[in-house]
Amino acid sequence: MKFDHSKNMEFHPINMEEFNEKLVIDTTVYETKLTKKYLNRKVFTKKDPKKITAFIPGTIREIYVKKGSKVKMSDPLFVLEAMKMRNTVFAHDDGKIKECFVSSEQRVAKGELILEFE
Repeated sequence: MKFDHSKNMEFHPINMEEFNEKLVIDTTVYETKLTKKYLNRKVFTKKDPKKITAFIPGTIREIYVKKGSKVKMSDPLFVLEAMKMRNTVFAHDDGKIKECFVSSEQRVAKGELILEFE
Protein backbone atom coordinates (compact mmCIF):
# COMPACT_ATOMS: atom_id res chain seq x y z
CA MET A 1 0.00 0.00 0.00
CA LYS A 2 1.41 3.34 -1.04
CA PHE A 3 0.90 6.49 0.98
CA ASP A 4 0.21 9.67 -0.95
CA HIS A 5 2.16 12.41 0.81
CA SER A 6 0.85 15.20 -1.42
CA LYS A 7 -2.66 15.03 0.05
CA ASN A 8 -1.58 15.18 3.69
CA MET A 9 1.24 17.70 3.63
CA GLU A 10 1.22 21.42 3.11
CA PHE A 11 4.25 23.07 1.61
CA HIS A 12 5.12 26.59 2.69
CA PRO A 13 7.89 28.52 1.02
CA ILE A 14 10.74 29.21 3.40
CA ASN A 15 11.60 32.86 3.46
CA MET A 16 15.07 32.89 5.02
CA GLU A 17 17.84 35.20 4.04
CA GLU A 18 20.83 33.21 2.92
CA PHE A 19 24.34 34.42 2.51
CA ASN A 20 26.79 32.82 0.15
CA GLU A 21 30.16 32.14 1.66
CA LYS A 22 33.29 30.79 0.00
CA LEU A 23 35.60 28.68 2.11
CA VAL A 24 39.08 27.63 1.07
CA ILE A 25 40.29 24.44 2.70
CA ASP A 26 43.57 22.95 1.51
CA THR A 27 43.40 24.88 -1.78
CA THR A 28 39.88 23.57 -2.51
CA VAL A 29 37.15 26.22 -2.78
CA TYR A 30 33.77 25.36 -1.29
CA GLU A 31 30.66 27.49 -1.61
CA THR A 32 28.04 27.31 1.09
CA LYS A 33 24.97 29.22 2.20
CA LEU A 34 24.85 30.62 5.70
CA THR A 35 21.53 31.57 7.29
CA LYS A 36 20.98 34.75 9.25
CA LYS A 37 20.45 32.61 12.37
CA TYR A 38 23.89 31.06 11.90
CA LEU A 39 25.54 34.44 11.41
CA ASN A 40 23.91 35.78 14.62
CA ARG A 41 24.91 32.78 16.76
CA LYS A 42 26.89 33.18 19.96
CA VAL A 43 30.53 32.79 19.02
CA PHE A 44 32.48 30.09 20.86
CA THR A 45 35.18 31.37 23.17
CA LYS A 46 37.69 29.09 24.79
CA LYS A 47 37.47 29.08 28.58
CA ASP A 48 40.34 30.62 30.50
CA PRO A 49 41.64 27.92 32.90
CA LYS A 50 42.69 30.64 35.35
CA LYS A 51 39.07 31.76 35.83
CA ILE A 52 36.67 29.55 37.79
CA THR A 53 33.01 30.23 36.97
CA ALA A 54 29.73 28.82 38.28
CA PHE A 55 28.75 25.79 36.21
CA ILE A 56 25.13 26.03 37.44
CA PRO A 57 23.12 28.75 39.20
CA GLY A 58 23.14 28.34 42.96
CA THR A 59 24.40 29.60 46.30
CA ILE A 60 27.99 29.67 47.56
CA ARG A 61 27.81 27.90 50.94
CA GLU A 62 31.47 27.78 51.95
CA ILE A 63 34.68 29.30 50.64
CA TYR A 64 37.92 27.59 51.63
CA VAL A 65 40.33 30.05 50.01
CA LYS A 66 40.90 33.80 49.94
CA LYS A 67 42.99 36.26 47.94
CA GLY A 68 46.65 35.22 48.10
CA SER A 69 45.97 31.62 49.17
CA LYS A 70 48.30 29.01 47.71
CA VAL A 71 46.50 25.86 46.57
CA LYS A 72 47.61 22.50 45.29
CA MET A 73 45.80 20.34 42.79
CA SER A 74 42.70 18.71 44.34
CA ASP A 75 42.48 21.19 47.24
CA PRO A 76 38.85 22.22 47.89
CA LEU A 77 38.08 25.78 46.76
CA PHE A 78 34.39 26.33 47.58
CA VAL A 79 31.00 24.64 47.92
CA LEU A 80 28.25 25.55 45.44
CA GLU A 81 24.76 24.44 46.43
CA ALA A 82 22.30 23.99 43.59
CA MET A 83 18.99 22.12 43.59
CA LYS A 84 19.57 20.94 47.19
CA MET A 85 22.90 19.36 46.25
CA ARG A 86 26.23 20.57 47.56
CA ASN A 87 29.01 20.52 44.97
CA THR A 88 32.55 20.90 46.22
CA VAL A 89 34.79 22.46 43.58
CA PHE A 90 38.45 21.45 43.70
CA ALA A 91 41.58 23.10 42.29
CA HIS A 92 42.47 21.79 38.84
CA ASP A 93 46.13 22.78 39.21
CA ASP A 94 48.67 24.20 41.65
CA GLY A 95 48.59 27.97 41.97
CA LYS A 96 47.81 31.10 43.90
CA ILE A 97 44.41 32.79 44.18
CA LYS A 98 44.55 36.20 42.51
CA GLU A 99 41.02 37.29 43.46
CA CYS A 100 37.86 35.91 45.06
CA PHE A 101 34.73 37.56 43.65
CA VAL A 102 32.07 36.01 45.91
CA SER A 103 31.28 35.66 49.59
CA SER A 104 29.63 32.92 51.61
CA GLU A 105 25.81 32.66 51.17
CA GLN A 106 25.96 34.69 47.93
CA ARG A 107 23.74 33.59 45.02
CA VAL A 108 25.53 33.18 41.68
CA ALA A 109 24.29 32.83 38.12
CA LYS A 110 25.56 30.26 35.64
CA GLY A 111 28.84 31.48 34.18
CA GLU A 112 29.46 34.07 36.92
CA LEU A 113 33.12 34.52 37.83
CA ILE A 114 33.91 33.10 41.29
CA LEU A 115 37.70 32.81 41.57
CA GLU A 116 40.70 33.77 39.51
CA PHE A 117 44.16 32.19 39.67
CA GLU A 118 47.38 34.12 39.07
